[in-house]
Amino acid sequence: MEIGTVTPLAQDGNPKPRLFRLPQDKALINRMGFNNEGADIIAERLKNWRKRKAKATDKHPLIIGGNIGKNKITPNEDAWKDYATCFNKLHHYVDYFVVNVSSPNTPGLRELQEKESLRKIIWNLAMINNGKAVAKPILLKIAPDLTQSQIDDVIDLASEVKLDGLVISNTTIDRSGLLTPVAEQEMIGAGGLSGKPVRAKSTGIIEYVHKQTGGSIPIIGSGVFLPGWMQERKWLLGHPLCRYGPVSFTRVRVL
Repeated sequence: MEIGTVTPLAQDGNPKPRLFRLPQDKALINRMGFNNEGADIIAERLKNWRKRKAKATDKHPLIIGGNIGKNKITPNEDAWKDYATCFNKLHHYVDYFVVNVSSPNTPGLRELQEKESLRKIIWNLAMINNGKAVAKPILLKIAPDLTQSQIDDVIDLASEVKLDGLVISNTTIDRSGLLTPVAEQEMIGAGGLSGKPVRAKSTGIIEYVHKQTGGSIPIIGSGVFLPGWMQERKWLLGHPLCRYGPVSFTRVRVL
């Protein structure tokens, strides 16, 4: 289970409605905006949950991931501090981290995918992680709209920092080829698109990264839920890991 995106301070996210179904396209559009109660409250909740589970003898214990981001009000030049704050506050209570710099629903966030901005964030987290008694895996979640040169930068940085994996991919801002009428799309407004329309982009990046790295960087598939496709694709690439967002295009339950 992955929680988040978590930010240092609580924030409401974008105004509702902010989640929309596109049944014709087997897709969703969301503009949640990192709505969460803040790192302190979430850390406390996880702490209490860990206490309750401490004496459990589950055959397959629940793995908890922490998806971390920056607050909307934080300028990009200080974003690395927000990621560090969330990392430190959640570190003891989660099993792995996903660094989210790729949501299209926080203004300017995707600019953090540029190499130097990303390097500052990732290297700082790596140094903090190395100073902990128990280091936690760190993964980076990227957008499906990156150029090839940007993807190459991500690969270089992932190798340089020795990231534990990449999550491919977040939602797309590209709405070309949708069956949903343009008028309806315009009524919905801004937001990230997930589901079947992002399949080709996500698959292409997964295959490219796998090829360029010789399979040395673990990949978690994300952004598409089509029965059988994700599992088959990951097995073919040697990385049988899938991560799902909302799982129904006709009825959505938001937790």
